[in-house]
Amino acid sequence: MRYLLGLLACSFFVHGNLTAQTPKNTSTADIYQSIEKLNFLGTALYIAAHPDDENTRLISYLANNTKARTGYLSLTRGDGGQNLIGPELRELLGVLRTQELLAARGVDGGEQFFSRANDFGYSKHPDETLEIWNKEAILGDVVRTIRKFKPDVIINRFDHRSPGSTHGHHTSSAMLSFEAFDLANDSNAYPEQLATTNIWQPKRLFFNTSWWFYGSEEKFKEADKSKMLNMDVGTYYPMIGMSNNEIASLASSQHLCQGFGRLTARGSEDEYVELLKGDLPNDKTNIFDGIDTSWSRIDGGKAIGDILYKVQENFNFKNPTSHLPALLEAYQLLQKSTDEHWKKLKTNELTTIISAISGLHVEASTSASYTNPGEKVDVQIQALNRSDLTIKLKSIFFNNQDLAIDETALNNNESFDKKVVLEIPTTTKFTSPYWLMDKGTLGTYTVNDANLIGKPETPRAFNATFNLEINGVAIPISKPIIYKYAKPDKGEIYQPFEVVPEATANFADKVLIFADASQKRIPITIKAHKDSISGTIELQHGEGWQVDEKSQPFSINKKGDEQTVFFLLSPPPTENESTISPIIKLNGKEITKEMVTIAYDHVPTQTILLPSETKVVRLNIQKAGENIGYIMGAGDEVPTSLEQIGYNVQLIDPTTITKESLKKFDAVVLGIRAYNVVDELKFKQRFILDYVKNGGTVIVQYNTASRWGSQFENIAPYELEISRDRVTNENSEVEIIAKDNSLVHFPNEIDNNDFTGWVQERGLYFPNKWSDEFTPILEMHDKGEDSLKGSLLIAKYGKGNYIYTGLSFFRELPVGVPGAYKLFSNMLSVGKEKVETKAKFKG
Repeated sequence: MRYLLGLLACSFFVHGNLTAQTPKNTSTADIYQSIEKLNFLGTALYIAAHPDDENTRLISYLANNTKARTGYLSLTRGDGGQNLIGPELRELLGVLRTQELLAARGVDGGEQFFSRANDFGYSKHPDETLEIWNKEAILGDVVRTIRKFKPDVIINRFDHRSPGSTHGHHTSSAMLSFEAFDLANDSNAYPEQLATTNIWQPKRLFFNTSWWFYGSEEKFKEADKSKMLNMDVGTYYPMIGMSNNEIASLASSQHLCQGFGRLTARGSEDEYVELLKGDLPNDKTNIFDGIDTSWSRIDGGKAIGDILYKVQENFNFKNPTSHLPALLEAYQLLQKSTDEHWKKLKTNELTTIISAISGLHVEASTSASYTNPGEKVDVQIQALNRSDLTIKLKSIFFNNQDLAIDETALNNNESFDKKVVLEIPTTTKFTSPYWLMDKGTLGTYTVNDANLIGKPETPRAFNATFNLEINGVAIPISKPIIYKYAKPDKGEIYQPFEVVPEATANFADKVLIFADASQKRIPITIKAHKDSISGTIELQHGEGWQVDEKSQPFSINKKGDEQTVFFLLSPPPTENESTISPIIKLNGKEITKEMVTIAYDHVPTQTILLPSETKVVRLNIQKAGENIGYIMGAGDEVPTSLEQIGYNVQLIDPTTITKESLKKFDAVVLGIRAYNVVDELKFKQRFILDYVKNGGTVIVQYNTASRWGSQFENIAPYELEISRDRVTNENSEVEIIAKDNSLVHFPNEIDNNDFTGWVQERGLYFPNKWSDEFTPILEMHDKGEDSLKGSLLIAKYGKGNYIYTGLSFFRELPVGVPGAYKLFSNMLSVGKEKVETKAKFKG
């Protein structure tokens, strides 16, 4: 996939977003397409709520067919979703999904923006969403994006007129866009933004409608389309040998953690947009009709256009360097324009085209992936001119550091290589996602530097600026310093170059459950990010908790090596929730961070610094049974959580399941969405149900009924229909309706207090129909809605018990919700109350 993306992205090299991406090899066809885009001065902004909400067909069409500068504003980073490819959830999932969005834009040619809104989970109404998000703050972010990006047209993915009919985040994104359309041009709205940007009035606002929003294709055919534009986005691009739909399919398939990998689409396909504000175009196939998208729209632009339109019209595919004099003339004229917005954008595009025509390659790379403030780093400089043009390297700067190199002529295909030293100032900030630097709220990330708001990533700390002279014209080219290396099984790999602390510390577990008063040895792993470090480490803890030693020394010789120290932690005698955190004392500094790395082949490696802390929970919890079999689904941390309270958990490879293999387990648990993602289960379902019939307990966590296919007539031994019902308010009232059922009494008494402190939601995808064999245990509902009884169902089947639950244990257990542990322990203990009673009698 890495190489396919590199090949694709070279066709749209002006708009690449990946910070540490392999250099793009550009053909003359690529250069010609970039000149086409250079000569189109129109901008479109697509707005929705989450990663994967965007319509990649329309974004690609506008970017590559219309040639418009096209952006996608995703209000959230998708932090509240699930993860089909790894363990990252919440903030870390948001980082991963950010990179997947950037990968998608690297394919379809768009640009990417975000607001500070936190995806706190499913919301049923925009009133709730906007209250949690802090409407004024997020509306301000949308206004800011419009003022900076200056779109001529804005397209909403969702309908602002349908609150309560779909995800509250979706409707909210459209409502905020609708309001921001006019506010962006009001100097009294968010006046503080005008210190770094200007008011702006887009020309048109559209809603990207379709038959889906009308309920059926038949209703859409009958709908009034007098205010709709229709574009065939299935167009074919001969220069790259791909259709727009193929590009769009590849772009949307970058959302791998959400399971969006899909077949490639080809052929004609209509997209409709409905005018909400502004004037209706006469040409209903052209969203920019009537808007000046020529060079004449900017100061001094006509003279520039006269030059560049001729280059486009008479482009020399065999010898594109013949156009360099004209491009350089246009470059010089552009520098005289007073339109700072377009001057900056088109200067960057022209610089990229001039560099591509000359076969110019400039790069600054290190042999280490990270360094520390105050250190010195060797950087390998390379500058290569692969043409007969007269190019001189005048100077190189690292930020403000002048490398003081001699002026050098770059002769055709003679590489200029030099190793230089980069001094990292002691005041350099550590590398980490800017929106995670400070603690935010449930709905909004805290970003203290307003200049960062909207950006997809934290700007790189260090850039190399190559000051070049091409045929007598001074042109600076800036590149981020990168880390480059090779692996035998993957070849050349580029990664971001990071700045990190000298050491970080982390706990093995993010939650530690003390099921009784016993002490636990707490391992803390210290990782060195510098050679020869030594210091001390302390363990901070809350009131009532005790530690055996105040501090311990550590010493690590090699950068990248680790040392683990242990503290003996004693819990309070009664139930208690608290946190523990390490403090590294090193060279007069205190470090309280842990470093997390996210590494997948389809996105650049990410380094995240987070507060290093672990939640500690003292419980009085009882359990029956010891050996639990766990079949992983889409990925969760429930097995580790169960081990915390003393269960012996064995992960089951579905291919090994037989009638005999399950007998050794006291209970078998299926992870979230197991029937959706584990194809092997269609062959093993009979063994799982036989296990129940013969006396076992099976717990099935939530699945989405629409995605398990026809291979399962039913995943339960009796009739069970899963719906999209959910309870999104984690504080919603819960009533125990099966008061006599042992599930709420053995071995732990469950009451309403056990439903306090839940996070993000109560649960999702509850069954809405089931046979009489099932007993519903709980009843709950969101405000203003009917009560739901399908969150936890149990049925006797043969000698055993079958349990289906949509409760979000996969969220509650990893964050240490006490009541969730008690309830899950009771589910695992179902059917064992008689066994335990006999054991006590024998005793």
